[in-house]
Amino acid sequence: MKLTPEQVVQLHGFNNLTKSLSFNMYDICYTKTKEEREAYLEYIDEQYNAERLTHILKSVSDIIGAHVLNIAKQDYVPQGSSVTLLVSEGPVVEVPTESFAESPGPLPEAVVMQLDKSHITVHTYPEYHPTEGISTFRADIDVSTCGEISPLKALNYLIHSFDTDIMTIDYRVRGFTRDISGQKLFIDHDISSIQNYIPENVRRLYDMIDVNVYQEHIFHTKCKLRQFDLNNYLFGYTKDKLSPEEAEAITDQLQTEMHEIFYGKNMTPADQTSPEKAGTSARFISSK
Repeated sequence: MKLTPEQVVQLHGFNNLTKSLSFNMYDICYTKTKEEREAYLEYIDEQYNAERLTHILKSVSDIIGAHVLNIAKQDYVPQGSSVTLLVSEGPVVEVPTESFAESPGPLPEAVVMQLDKSHITVHTYPEYHPTEGISTFRADIDVSTCGEISPLKALNYLIHSFDTDIMTIDYRVRGFTRDISGQKLFIDHDISSIQNYIPENVRRLYDMIDVNVYQEHIFHTKCKLRQFDLNNYLFGYTKDKLSPEEAEAITDQLQTEMHEIFYGKNMTPADQTSPEKAGTSARFISSK
């Protein structure tokens, strides 16, 4: 909800509310042999190396209207990457040294002042099952901001930046700020679900579950791709190369993996016959 000029709350000082968005995505692949697994991991490391991830995070910064102050990035051995951006709501300000005339010790030529503290980070985790041919690529992205800029503005861009089978998204508003009378404000915008910030055409592609604690300003949404095409999960070949029995067995393995990640538990044989039942308890954990 956008406030009119008459409704805007006047704050005492800076908006100290911290808004944190955690975007956790999974890409799942069937890699039958050691060679396929190594090729998949090499492909992931090329597609999502530190350089490309930096480009994604800088775009996130542009979308939310933040200014990049510092970038740290690293490609790891044998696989995986990390990037961290320190950002601010406004540009940094150089303060003249006269402002520090009474400070002890030598004076610098200028002092860089940063009034808000925000960061954007990504870490990637390629991994594989030791025996069953499943390889999984996971990326964790955290966007934490102070002030009026909102990390939720970047959610749609993040979804489209990765080939995503499963998403786990968390959003939380922490801390408080004060109005000019000293009254604490624990949130400065309306929100009922993270799904409100996902376009309808994207929502139609996924099964979704919300776990929200409204009075604590904690919002959690899990998403699993609805359509399953085995060809999208085979690395380097298509299902016409498989016998019907092989295709069925691989499909069962992949769907079990997806259900386990989505529901956050290892599936029993009974769960695998009705995976929706396995997640029933999570479906209704919501407090208002």
